Amino acid sequence: MLEFAILGLLHQSPMHGYELRKQLAQVLGGLRSISYGSLYPALKRLRAAGFVTTDEPDRHAPLPADAPPLTGRRGKVVYTITAEGKERFHELVSQAGPEAYDDSGLFGVRLAFFRHTAADVRLRILEGRRRTVERQREGLRSSVTRARERLDRYTLELQRHGLESVDREVRWLSELIDSERKNADSSGADPPRTDPETPTPTG
Repeated sequence: MLEFAILGLLHQSPMHGYELRKQLAQVLGGLRSISYGSLYPALKRLRAAGFVTTDEPDRHAPLPADAPPLTGRRGKVVYTITAEGKERFHELVSQAGPEAYDDSGLFGVRLAFFRHTAADVRLRILEGRRRTVERQREGLRSSVTRARERLDRYTLELQRHGLESVDREVRWLSELIDSERKNADSSGADPPRTDPETPTPTG
């Protein structure tokens, strides 16, 4: 997930480590906190694979005339995606299997880069995510039904709250799916093929 997000951000523009970490925090939201201890090893792996290159600053070059006081002599290393990195990123955004939607964290990152994803792939990912969440909803419903007599009312309310959250996600995904289909229709393109296993929304 981290390396995918790094490639996606660098695909938009070169960045130095601090800016990259800040942008990753926005992309990943509250899913996880990115430390330099995880960011730089990931960048090192991407560089070793040939997906990222670095622009090392010249430590002996004079500072710009407008540099603020006490500016450090060492500039920032800028990371740039390579042609191979762009190919790898496009390969990743073309994947529409369970790895793209079963994990909520990776699904969120994939959604953040949907503008780089083909319409039919976007639809398959959204439908796959909806199926996953619907399975979770059915599991929660069964759990609430079985445990209704054994749980105190506070624990039961907590489970109901979780069920309501899942219901909202199913409705949200259904709205996104409908929007994708309408956009395909309005563009005059052939509508993306729908997975035959996609169930009719029940929530």
